Amino acid sequence: MSGTVKTERRGRVLEVTLDRPPVNAIDAATSMALYRAFRALQDDDGLLVGVVTGAGGRAFSAGWDLKAVAAADRLGDVDTEDSPGGFAGLTEFWDLTKPVIAAVNGFAIGGGFELALSADIIVAADHAEFWLPEMERGFLASAGAIQRLPRRIPYNVAMDLFYTGRRMGADEARHWGLVRDVVPGGKLVDHVRELAGRLGEGAPLALQGMKAIMPAIMPLPLDEAMRKTRIGNSGVPVYERMMASEDAIEGPRAFAEKRKPRWKGR
Repeated sequence: MSGTVKTERRGRVLEVTLDRPPVNAIDAATSMALYRAFRALQDDDGLLVGVVTGAGGRAFSAGWDLKAVAAADRLGDVDTEDSPGGFAGLTEFWDLTKPVIAAVNGFAIGGGFELALSADIIVAADHAEFWLPEMERGFLASAGAIQRLPRRIPYNVAMDLFYTGRRMGADEARHWGLVRDVVPGGKLVDHVRELAGRLGEGAPLALQGMKAIMPAIMPLPLDEAMRKTRIGNSGVPVYERMMASEDAIEGPRAFAEKRKPRWKGR
């Protein structure tokens, strides 16, 4: 893929790089290009894990292209949320069943922060910063931040970030559990590739089943969540395929025979 979004296949991992100098801002066309990359991840049975990052060492993404907004008469004229997958192609990609790691290699501002929040795991360079300046721009971070951030970190911390627009450094993000790891910028790529490779060793349907079942059970009381994960009760097709798959037997069999499992994805 060319243009503002580059993709590279590395084994069972698809690396998606936002490449729109100088700060990887996202307009409607870039949002569509990101969606096409994540759709390719979803549709390719040989791919199990996605990684999203920004080109260069300065910016993961500055978020919404405010120059495009400034040239419009109203927000609806430049709204990228109507594109498949929502803003940045990932924030509302509800049927994506493959895990995504965000490698935040610099500042993640506004929609860039929301893109990172759409990933399953965030890893940050030690110089990365996260902030949401939307309040001072006259609107809200409604492409995922106000919906997701209070579910990830303490409510009062999230509200502070919304109201003040202050910058949260990588170490603070790790403190609140938002970020899995903080590593030197020069080691971020190798670190994330190692992590993605580790995920890619899992059973394909188990990875997808985990991704798909979690949103279905998180809002539920514990007893309902337990009932929903019983075979035949989930209403989540990939989870049901996993539970009935050959791989669900192959894993225990490989353990008993002291060998590595041979996954079939069925």
